[in-house]
Amino acid sequence: MNQENTNSNDSNVESMDLYKKELDSSFRKVSEGDVLKGTVIKITDTEVSLDLNSYAEGIIMAEDFSNDPDITIKDFVSKGDIITAVVIKTDDGEGNIRLSKKEADSFLAWDKLKQLMAEGAKLTVKIQGIVNGGVIAYVEGIRGFIPASKLSLTYVDKEQLDQWLFKTITVKIITVEEEQKKLVLSAKEFLLEEKEAELRRKTEAISIGFITKGVVESLQPYGAFVKLDNGLTGLVHISQISEKRIKSPSAVLAIGDTVTVKIIGLKDGKISLSIKAAASTEAAPIRENDYKLPKAEAVTTTLGSLLKNLNLK
Repeated sequence: MNQENTNSNDSNVESMDLYKKELDSSFRKVSEGDVLKGTVIKITDTEVSLDLNSYAEGIIMAEDFSNDPDITIKDFVSKGDIITAVVIKTDDGEGNIRLSKKEADSFLAWDKLKQLMAEGAKLTVKIQGIVNGGVIAYVEGIRGFIPASKLSLTYVDKEQLDQWLFKTITVKIITVEEEQKKLVLSAKEFLLEEKEAELRRKTEAISIGFITKGVVESLQPYGAFVKLDNGLTGLVHISQISEKRIKSPSAVLAIGDTVTVKIIGLKDGKISLSIKAAASTEAAPIRENDYKLPKAEAVTTTLGSLLKNLNLK
């Protein structure tokens, strides 16, 4: 037998083996709970038809497609797509195998959710419902709960929850419990990170020795908190309020007063201010994009010295 005949015979054997496998597959018994893969061959508003390479087509109804109510079948699926689904009925009454994609997704989704939580992934979700104590959003097709206390940096009461419906927010996963089907999300962590980054940026734009104006926000026995014109708040200790000895900050200050202050300390995000050190000195506005003061250099309180150190862009 020549080589050409040998190759031809081998090819015929492979073709027969492949045909036998396809034939066996097409008649393989399908049971409820089986996980099958199929190719999308038809899409309507209400269902998706799959070629399962079996004795019957697979049908996924819209209600079995996803837990996420925001998904529209025609926008999500195309002909030729491969979909994994679970058998929920071996015969839907019309000779088709009834399938559920959302059940198959659920099998795989919990592992994915655990991975996303471990990574601290930043997820964008759309709020789909309001429930007692919080809101609902979906991740990987799984229903997640966002407590009202995790929606914002400020307090959100139950009367305000309706305002969050259909908003898109950034969250991270804080709890995944597959057995209890419990998924908890939070927007607060990323909001805190953003606030801290903004605080660092604003703090880096000022230096010890800088003189500016601020408004007295609150008075305490030990001093006054003053909000600067860049939004940061610093403390004027009682000993730095006046050249004269005073028993209480309220003796010379009131909430809402505009005062001129000098920055005398920056440590761990805390700003120490002095009113008496800034006395008789003209204040400069804090404009982060207009200047950059050297941090390691001591800055004098005179306006001439201040302007000398400005690095105008």
